[in-house]
Amino acid sequence: MKDFTQAGSNSSFFAKAQRFGKSFMLPIAVLPAAGILLGIGGAFSNPNTIKAYPFLDIGWLQDIFIIMANAGNIVFANLAILFAVGIAVGLARTDKGTAGLAAVLAFLVMNSTINALLQITGTLAKDNLAGVGQGMALGIQTLETGVFGGVVVGIMTYLLHKRYNKAELPQFLGFFGGSRFVPIICSFAAIFLGCIMFVVWPHFQKIIFGMGAIVDSTGYIGTLIYGFVLRMLGPFGLHHIFYLPFWTTALGGSEIINGQLVEGTQRIFFAQLGDPETTKFYIGTSRFMSGRFITMMFGLLGACLAMYHTAKPENKKVIGSLLLSAGLTSFLTGITEPIEFSFLFVAPALYVLHAFFDGCAFMLAHIFSITIGQTFSGGCIDFILFGILQGVDKTNWIYVPMIGIPWFFLYYFSFRFLITKFNLKTPGREDETDDEPVVAMPQGSGDALRTQLIIDGLGGRENIVEVDCCATRLRVTVKDGKKVSERLLKESGSRGVLQSGTGVQVIYGPQVTIINNELEEALQKK
Repeated sequence: MKDFTQAGSNSSFFAKAQRFGKSFMLPIAVLPAAGILLGIGGAFSNPNTIKAYPFLDIGWLQDIFIIMANAGNIVFANLAILFAVGIAVGLARTDKGTAGLAAVLAFLVMNSTINALLQITGTLAKDNLAGVGQGMALGIQTLETGVFGGVVVGIMTYLLHKRYNKAELPQFLGFFGGSRFVPIICSFAAIFLGCIMFVVWPHFQKIIFGMGAIVDSTGYIGTLIYGFVLRMLGPFGLHHIFYLPFWTTALGGSEIINGQLVEGTQRIFFAQLGDPETTKFYIGTSRFMSGRFITMMFGLLGACLAMYHTAKPENKKVIGSLLLSAGLTSFLTGITEPIEFSFLFVAPALYVLHAFFDGCAFMLAHIFSITIGQTFSGGCIDFILFGILQGVDKTNWIYVPMIGIPWFFLYYFSFRFLITKFNLKTPGREDETDDEPVVAMPQGSGDALRTQLIIDGLGGRENIVEVDCCATRLRVTVKDGKKVSERLLKESGSRGVLQSGTGVQVIYGPQVTIINNELEEALQKK
């Protein structure tokens, strides 16, 4: 079992940090679908595209594309409230519906309070909202706090929900106790939060702009460091915390698009995607997003081939199917954990090298001004929608395969050399005495045996406190970490187990949501 615990406080921090990182996955999960709608609709309804491809200029067809673009755009225009609700629901241990409702109310009250204060102080802008840092949130003119405002509301709601969801009031107020009290207290607290944001946020916004300038001034080396740190945080499930500020706040840059201030690399990209005046996408896209395509579509495939070629002959058939599945997942969707966790624990040096190569990929994307946006990750689907279909002039997508093919061989020869030179025990190279052979993932969405193995591996039903999942891993809180059995979890099909105290992450791959649902159903049964 890989245990990164250094002390009780570190263990507690890891458990809390992984839950916080996991909470981001709920709003993030809707972005791929919204991005596909916006990508296809925006691309094919763009006047420049219609001019280049006149056969698209069909009335009913354009109506469909416009509807698709608007449906996708509304999601990205309301990321703040999605994160407010997602964080509150993701962090709440019980009564998640109440937490979500309370977050919506708190978000509305906070922004309404800011609007009132802008009117009272005479600073409510009549026009050019972007020029004074103001914008619209659910029809309310308010300060442009963006996703940060949603995150603050989500955290506040979670803390109040945790404190008051079982509060007992005097008998004559008993009806408003417990869960019903949470939206009430959150609404009142949001008034004070709005007052605080009104005073603090303008200064904080200046600081963020300043930090963005510092990041920008570091140039290509800064981009390399960004990519390296992002990849190194992956095993801990904390990478969402690191990259989201660059994607969704002024830390990733700001642009005026159609007279509106848009902050964050991802938000800028999708605003430009629907803007017919865009001739070249925002350069920040090359710094904080585009490098992923080089690694996920090409580099890691070279790593898979190296591990396959260095596996023992008798193991190649089993390992080949495992690596082929993992490679296709990375290539198509950009989900890399199935590959990374196959060598992270047995050969951590390879992972550090992989993180360095990934940082270099980000740097090369910056150097060659590759401006391909993405909704979730750097797979072929996003590459086609937001690279090829947008044209070379806007994205420089042609450089991705030009760099990617050499990147494939860089990974292949580097991994193959290190595996053979140092006899690293990557999949298929285990000694005959190893007591934990590679086990294929049991198939079928109703596999009761797999579910029971997971329960037993987590120390039994009574040892499990909380179960949730992100894109590829179960995130579990247990009462006693010593009862967790890595052997049983691997028998259930896990590709890796990461534990720190009572916080456990069990990596399964993209089908983890099915496993999570089966596990929750089993735990609810008496």
